[in-house]
Formats: sequence, C-alpha cells, structure tokens
Amino acid sequence: MAKKVSAKARAAARKQRDKWKMKRWYTIRAPRNPWEFKKIGETIGESDEHIMGRVYEMTQQEFNGDFTKMHVILRFRVSECVGQDALTTFIGHHHQTDHIRRQIRRYRGKVDDVVDVVSTDGYLVRLKPLIITQKRVQTSIKQAMRAKARELIIAFASKATYAKIQTQILDGTLEEEIRKAVKPIYPVKSVAIRKSQLLQEGVVNEKGKTLDEIHAEEARSDAELKAKKAAALASAMEDEEEEGDDAPSILDAAEAMEPASEKTEAPAEEAPAEEAAPEPAPAEEAAADVDHSKMTVAELKELLKAAGKPVSGKKADLIARLNE
Repeated sequence: MAKKVSAKARAAARKQRDKWKMKRWYTIRAPRNPWEFKKIGETIGESDEHIMGRVYEMTQQEFNGDFTKMHVILRFRVSECVGQDALTTFIGHHHQTDHIRRQIRRYRGKVDDVVDVVSTDGYLVRLKPLIITQKRVQTSIKQAMRAKARELIIAFASKATYAKIQTQILDGTLEEEIRKAVKPIYPVKSVAIRKSQLLQEGVVNEKGKTLDEIHAEEARSDAELKAKKAAALASAMEDEEEEGDDAPSILDAAEAMEPASEKTEAPAEEAPAEEAAPEPAPAEEAAADVDHSKMTVAELKELLKAAGKPVSGKKADLIARLNE
C-alpha cells in the first residue's frame, strides 16, 4: 500500500506546474510627471494582475542620492503595467519614527498639525507639518504658529499641481517657506513635513516624455557606457602589456651584468668573447631591410640581443634603437 501512495505522489508532483518558472521580473518606474519614468526598483510576479496595486517603498537617498534624506521613506503604488514596466503613482512619504524622536527634547516645543489640501489638478492630499521650537512655548504661541503654517500650506496647494507638491516637499522648499512664515512668531529649531498621504487621485497629467522615448534614451546611454568601458578596458590591457614588456628587460639586464663580473674574475677568457663579437653584423644588415613596425616586441628584442644592444623600453624605443 505504501508503494502505491508514493507512486501516486511522484506522479502528482510531475504533473504539478512550477509556479516559480511562470514568474517574470518587472521594472518599477516612478510617475511620468515629474520624475519621467525613472527606474526605482524591480519586482517579480506571475502576471500583471499580481503586480497591480503593489506598494514599493524606498528611502529618498536611494531615490535621488541625497544622503541628508536617508530617514525619509517614499511610497509608490503600481497603477499600470506596460510590457515589463510597472508604472507607479506617488502615494506619499513619511519620516522614520526614531528620527522624529531625536528632534524632540525636554526643553523644546512641538507644534504639529494635519492639513488636507486639494491641488489644481484635483488630487486630495493630507500633509502633516511638524515644527520644533528652540524652547518650550505657551499654548497661545503654538496656536499662532499652527494657524500660520496651515494658512501657508493651503494657499500653496491651491495654486500648485500634485507634481509640484511632490517636488516642493521632497526638496525642502515648502518646509523653508513655513520656517520663514513662523520664525517672526517664535524662533524655531526645525520644520518638516513629516508625512504626506494621497487620499484621492485627480486628473493625470500627460505632459512629459513618453515611455518609448525613455527606453530610447536608456538604450543610448547604455551603449555609450559600454563603449566607454570597452575603451577603458582596452587601454588598461595595453598598459599591462607595456609593463609586461618592460619586466623581462630588467631580468635581461641583470643577466647581462653577470658575464661582466666573470670577465673581471677570469681575464683569460676575454679573447674568445672578442672573437665572437663581430658575428651579429649580418643580423644588423638584414634588420635594416626589415619593416620593424610590423614586428612584435619579442622579435625586436631578439634582434637587439643579437646586435648586443639593450632590450629595455617600449616598442618605439626598440625600433629607434634598431635603426641607429
């Protein structure tokens, strides 16, 4: 009975489809406006339906390279799939809790608020500003600062698109405007939009580069990068070859010095060496008729050795030495 069960199990396992092989990778891209379909990550799924609605989080440092914003978490939600590209919508951001706690001290004041605004293109966004004062303040001062910040935020959002709200929040422009507005009321330590949340989408802005144009630019930049890498690799290999050609010449020079010491020790053997010296003359005459530029470094060194000349240096030096 046990054999029948195991055989059935093996047959069922063979018939079962491997779901992992059915999955494929999708490139997650930031919204078209204002980020121009920037690549922000990758995800895997079986089909477009499995990718739709998926939320992707990343730090602002990873997004634009600003290391001072490593505590800011950006959130994107996949809203459309085009081929292997997963297009997203920016749904908000938030500061890490431990970073906010470090800003608040015992003798400082905290002024926070929740403001719902509507952009010119119909996006409903919730913003949560946070103001940290230099010292502890009275409730009346907090109320005045809170009202001033709320008034500025609502006025700003009523004249801006959702794309502009995103850029103003992430680059700190809106925070700086709030700082200037509330500073006359009481000195502040820091101002931040600690959280933003997209509550309702509006009219999608179709301005900006298309996805096909972005693909063409990425392919062109990849080709340029590969060409630069190939050129750098080729130059590095040439430098290594030249250095490799110089290394044996040092050994040859050391070997050439050894017979000189032997000559000083045994002067009786100098006569045969003097008789053998004139032999390389035919080689020099033959070398004069040869195009040295077409020869390899090893062949040039052989000619120089036969002529009794130094073999150190680059190829151009060897050719010049042969032509002397």
